[in-house]
Amino acid sequence: MEANFKIKPINHNEFSGFFELTNLELEKIGGIKMTADKFPGFPCRISLEDAEIGEEVILIPYNHHKTNSPYQASGPIFIRNRAITPTFEINQIPHMLKHRLLSLRGYANNGIMKEATIIEGNIIKEQIIKIFENEKIAYIHIHNAKPGCYNCLVERA
Repeated sequence: MEANFKIKPINHNEFSGFFELTNLELEKIGGIKMTADKFPGFPCRISLEDAEIGEEVILIPYNHHKTNSPYQASGPIFIRNRAITPTFEINQIPHMLKHRLLSLRGYANNGIMKEATIIEGNIIKEQIIKIFENEKIAYIHIHNAKPGCYNCLVERA
């Protein structure tokens, strides 16, 4: 039986007002404003789209795995100004993920990692389905493999 899934980006409401902060205010929380100078290269974790060249982004630390396990984790993410969180259809893969080297990490409900793999983004759908064949996997985190940055959550649908 094929496992259906749903990609879930970060909710834009978590970052309301961040682009109004001064550089000093951002620095105090570990953030920095930047301008995208290549495409692709500045992947927004809210829209799951790459920022366009010249577009302002914020690079900020983000706690993406809030769990009471040794696998709790945080790391840097880019967010685009005025990005709105999209709703993806069941089994829909955002284009941004299809052209990157990705790390997929499957976790049990208790936050313990049960599976991990590195793949080319063009086979992501098949790999998500394969990981969810393991009934112990409750959710998957997708990261960019080279820098290790968090992209998004995948839940069973």
